[in-house]
Amino acid sequence: MAELPQQVPSSTSIRVFLLDDHEVVRRGLHDLIDAEPDMTVVGEAGTAEQALVRAPALRPDVAILDIRLPDSDGITVCRELRSLDAGLACLMLTSFDDDDALLDAIMAGASGYVLKQIRGSDLISAVRTVASGQSMLDPATTARLMSSLRGPTSGTDAADDGQLAELSEREREILALIGEGFTNRQIGKRLYLSEKTVKNGISRLLGKLGVERRVQAAVIAAQYPPPEARGGSSD
Repeated sequence: MAELPQQVPSSTSIRVFLLDDHEVVRRGLHDLIDAEPDMTVVGEAGTAEQALVRAPALRPDVAILDIRLPDSDGITVCRELRSLDAGLACLMLTSFDDDDALLDAIMAGASGYVLKQIRGSDLISAVRTVASGQSMLDPATTARLMSSLRGPTSGTDAADDGQLAELSEREREILALIGEGFTNRQIGKRLYLSEKTVKNGISRLLGKLGVERRVQAAVIAAQYPPPEARGGSSD
């Protein structure tokens, strides 16, 4: 499939990169954004693999990322791109109003989360908002999500110090990486462990923390970051 020709943006244009596995959606977004005098689409991709190759070289200001992709997901792409360029604003675009996906997007550092049912004018406004460094993540929605994920098996808001003290040093390292949004494979590479070992370790630490879901552990990690994992081993 032939790629759309690159355009040379003006120095004041908001440089936008598009990731969606549906060509019709990409073309619609491309036409909508390029019609704005202060925006230019500098590149696009239909898969996560293409996005991770193309986007860093194009240095966009905003990446509009579809969450569901055939080879991965937009949240993973967001995390990877922002690890290369912390100044990149990622705007997640999805057809589904999914609380888990929203929380994962927050953990991955996304600046915004909008549904594909959004009006064109509102999407343009969202791009301008995140390009200016502001967030399109509603604080009330974020707070509701965090509250709903805390302490499902106890009366406390999160794991207490006693539960955290039960974690081994390795489990604390894994918990810290979960809080940073790493996948099992990424955790394994970072800690030189197999994916199966990581999976088993996560199961054990979830049990010790008294939670059932990975995102709940991520919330705990954000509230009580293990000092050993953040600052390295102290031995």
